[in-house]
Parts: sequence; C-alpha cells; structure tokens
Amino acid sequence: MRGRMLAAVATVALSGAAFGQTQTAVAPPPPAVAPGPTQSLREALVRTYHSNPTLMAQRQSLRATDESAALARAGGRPTVNATADFDQDVVTHNFQAANGRVLSLGGSISVPLFSGGRIRNGVRAADTRVEAGRADLRATEGDIFTEAVAAYMDVIRDRSIVQLNRNQVRVLGTNLQATRDRFEVGDLTRTDVAQSDARLALARSALATAEGRLQASEENYRRVIGDWPTDLAPPPALPPLPANPDQAEDVALGNNADLAAIAARARAAGFDVAVARGQRLPTISAGSSTRYVNSLGRADEAAGLPDGSLPNSTTATSVGLSLTMPLYQGGAGAARVRQAQALRGQLLEQTVGVERLVISNVRAAFAAYQAANEAIESNTIAVAANQLALEGTRAEQTVGTRNILDVLNAEQELLNSQVLLVTARRDAYVAGFQLLNSMGMAEAEDLNLDSGPLYDPTINYNRYAHSWSDWDDGPSIHPVSTRTAPPGSNSPVTEPPVTAPRQ
Repeated sequence: MRGRMLAAVATVALSGAAFGQTQTAVAPPPPAVAPGPTQSLREALVRTYHSNPTLMAQRQSLRATDESAALARAGGRPTVNATADFDQDVVTHNFQAANGRVLSLGGSISVPLFSGGRIRNGVRAADTRVEAGRADLRATEGDIFTEAVAAYMDVIRDRSIVQLNRNQVRVLGTNLQATRDRFEVGDLTRTDVAQSDARLALARSALATAEGRLQASEENYRRVIGDWPTDLAPPPALPPLPANPDQAEDVALGNNADLAAIAARARAAGFDVAVARGQRLPTISAGSSTRYVNSLGRADEAAGLPDGSLPNSTTATSVGLSLTMPLYQGGAGAARVRQAQALRGQLLEQTVGVERLVISNVRAAFAAYQAANEAIESNTIAVAANQLALEGTRAEQTVGTRNILDVLNAEQELLNSQVLLVTARRDAYVAGFQLLNSMGMAEAEDLNLDSGPLYDPTINYNRYAHSWSDWDDGPSIHPVSTRTAPPGSNSPVTEPPVTAPRQ
C-alpha cells in the first residue's frame, strides 16, 4: 500500500507532462556552459539505474536471499543417495583362498513426514526475508537516485559559482586597470590601487577554490552516475509536495522501504521462534534402501566350498519408518528458543528505531525544503537590491561621493548574494527529492524513467525458489556496472563491461 496520502501527492515522473509542470517554488539554477551534448536529469538517472555498482550489488544480494527460500523448501523434500564399494583382499591368513573381491551397490531414499513444524516455519521465515530483501532493494534505489540528483545539482551549482567568480575576476581586473589609470593622472591615491589589487587577488583565490569544488563535484557525479558530466540541462520541476510535515509523515509511515524491510525481518524472526520450538518435537521420516552385493564369482572359493555351493550375488531391499524423539538436550532446546525470542525482540526494538528515524528524516527534509525556498525568495530580492546598489555606488563614485572601496564592497555583496541564490536553488531541489525519498516515492517505478522494462525482483525468485533440480546453477555472473578506471590500469577488476570516458 502506498499510504493514505498517495492520492494527494503526485507521482514523480522525470519525463512526461506530470513532472514537467512547474508547480513548485523551486527555480532550478542555470547551468554553466560545458562542452559536449546536453544531458538531462532523466538521462542521468537512467544511466544510474542500469550501471550503478551499489544498486547492482543490492540486486545480487536479493538473488542470494531468494536462494534461502529454495534451501528451506529443500528440507521438506525426499533425499536420494547411491553408494558403491569395491573390496579386494590383499593379505589373508589361515584361509584356503586369497585375493577375494566383493562389489557392493546400494541406494536409499528418505522422505520427511513430520519435523515439528521446523520446515514449514523455515519456509515462511525465508519467504518473509525475501520480502525484506525486496524492500531493501527499493530503499537502495531511492537512496542512489537521491545521491544522483544531489550529484547532478552539485555540478550545476558549482559550475554556476565558477562562472560567477570568473565574471568577478574579469570585473575586478577591469576595475584595477581603471584605478591605475586614474592614479596615473592623480585622480586616485595609491591606497585605492592597493585596495583594488587586494580585492582582485582575493577573487582569484575564491575562483581557484570554486574550481576545486567543481572538480570534486564532477568526480562525484562520475562515481555515482558512471559518466562524465557534459552540459547539464536544468532539472524538471518537482511535483507538488505535502502541504505540511504531518501529511508527509503519514505517507512515509505507510510507504517507506526501510521501515517495510525491518518490519518484515521482525516477522521472519517470529517464524524463527517457531523453528526453535520445533527442535524439541519428534521427527518422523520414511525410508527405503536397496543393497546389491556380488563376490565376483569367488564366494564358494572364499568359503572353502566346492564351486557352485554359494550364490555369487545377493540383493536386499528394506522399507521402514524412523522416529527420533529428543528427550534431553542439556538445556539446548530452551536456550535456542530464548535466543530466537531475544533476536526477535531486538528486531522489534529496531523497528521502533527505524520508525523514529523515518519520521525525523521526513520532518527534517520538509523543514530543509521550506527553508531553502524561503532562502530563494530572500536571496532573489537581495540580488536585485545589490545590483541596484552597485549601479548607484558606481554612479556616486564617478561624482566623488563614494570611494573605490565602496564600489568593491558593493561588487562583493552582489557576488555573495548570487552565490547564495544559486546554492539555495540547489538545496531546495535536493531537499525536495530527499523528502520524496523519505516518503518512499523516489524509486524506479515512481520516476517513470522510460528506459524499458524495470528490473523485476520476482523473476529470479519464481524461477528458482521452487526448483527441484540439483544441477541448475543459473547463468554466469559478470559485473554490469560502468567502470571509471582507465583501460590497462592496475585495478583488480578483470571483467569490465564498459569504461566511462573522461572528458
């Protein structure tokens, strides 16, 4: 169930009309110009969905969990064994015949009839843990997509900040040259030149720092998404979000994948308690065995009798029931039950802890989203005001009512407000997506990626969970994640499917 608020909250669709409607206060920042084709956020998420190593590893982990269901069911099925023995006498004493040979062939089948409920409850526990694994995969998808959105917006933000700082360096360079020219004609003092020179040096330092942050953001983008960021298009608008944190919390409690996973594990632990109790109950099984023994024509010779006195081969077949009743286990039976109960209690407590964490994350993301939107409004006003103030300060400086330091300060304040606006836009978008993730609405099925069929975790389960074959090993496993190491590197990874180029 998606929760009572899902009807009121729009599904996130990174492609299509629903996601494209501008119904949010977030105005995405304009990206700086970069070489290469334009890449959209939807394309970045599609690549992440198909090549992120963390997400691929979680899918493999779920497949391993699927096999626990097959193992649990195997405990209630017949087991068939075959044996073969060949004995050759090499040394004998006090016998007329030596070098006797005996060939023995046997087969047995055993069918469990009653196991105190251990098999039935073990299967239920395994299936419930598969549900938990699927919820873990959902949670991983949401977390990875949130990380990808943050990486995408970080690059856009840092490219914009670098561009703003480059513009500032150019403006201050022009100011410095103008200040020097006016100093040469005696209109300004050496102090004015020193102030302009110092402010240009600080601007160059800020530019170098911004370029370093941009490089780090681009490397992080490549790590998460698996490709080098080209020209990034502005992201689509977020869908309408809940009007208050109570509505967001209601959605999250009914739909958050982390909470669903820990709740499923707690239910599975309840079946583990029943399994532990079943180990004190009797076990009944039915069995049949057949044994064929052949002395290879030397039975009468080995017994010292005339030829033909004894048959060379015998066959014996038996059927029966086996009952095993544990009477005393040294306290181990009760200890296993208490241990299983304690582990279940641990998971129940952890469920409450995850519930607290989900509520905290939802409310924190909602507060961050609201704060960032308010910061956008304030910084938008500040940018407009600082632009007007800078124009006025420059005009007043030409008539002598303002000095060069006033102009430099006005330029710095404008740059600061522009950087804060770009940062607030990034923070608002990321916080809004984090809120969607906390509500369980940032998974692949919610994003409408238009990238073909989504990964179906039930296919592997349906294929193998009920399989009776001992020889179906499944397909060979090869990594599908995109590598970022260059070809021929010293990395221990030996099966690279694709290496993302660095531009």
